Amino acid sequence: MAGHSHSKNVQFRKDRVNALKAKTFSKVGRMITVAAKQGGPDPDGNPHLRLALDKARLASMPKDTIERAIKKGAGGADLGDYEDLLYEGYGTAGVAFMVEILTDNRNRTAPEVRKIFEKSGGNLGTSGAVAWMFDRLAVIRVSGESEFEEDTLLEKVLEAGAEDLVEEGGISEVRCAASEMHTVMADLEKNGVKLSGGEVCYLPKTRAEITSIDDARKVIKLLEALEDHDDVQSVFANHSFSDAVRSELEADS
Repeated sequence: MAGHSHSKNVQFRKDRVNALKAKTFSKVGRMITVAAKQGGPDPDGNPHLRLALDKARLASMPKDTIERAIKKGAGGADLGDYEDLLYEGYGTAGVAFMVEILTDNRNRTAPEVRKIFEKSGGNLGTSGAVAWMFDRLAVIRVSGESEFEEDTLLEKVLEAGAEDLVEEGGISEVRCAASEMHTVMADLEKNGVKLSGGEVCYLPKTRAEITSIDDARKVIKLLEALEDHDDVQSVFANHSFSDAVRSELEADS
């Protein structure tokens, strides 16, 4: 059993978590810097920076790291010509993927992302290939410390101009138009609703149910490979695992 002790497994998981956190901070930091350079350091007048700061807060990024990233961009650092791109594609079992990109060289990024799809049995599609399967909405998470009953909370959510209140995995999520996210958040907080963050997402209109554990592992492998790419900011997919597959995946972990 050499090399498989509990302590070594725990250390491996800790190292993996730390590596993922460092990569997330690097990606979000670049997003903040580019946004500050392109639209200025004031998030009230720079929606791209505001969204980047929301991502930073959700990732628990240190305040001083955020401030350095803003100053770097606002100071006119030579960052290259970055652009936001949206890639669409299919994975195993017809799972649709939306991939948000921030790159200074699309001629490098596109073939790299295409290769990631192909290695996992999928393919990178053209613009519009799967976008019709998703709605672009803001998702605002209500803190577990919220003291309001569901009916009262729903009333406050609708009064704030949001579209819906949804329960996902025991967490209350407010959904609204992406352009209204910060107005809705401000209104909810003003009315005493405690929030734990918000972000703009591509939410699937329909789900592709995965009933094969092999297909599930391929989908997860593709998700992880995309998220691991330096130019990928966010990945959204419309998969749904059956109960049996979910149980097997939990046993894997």
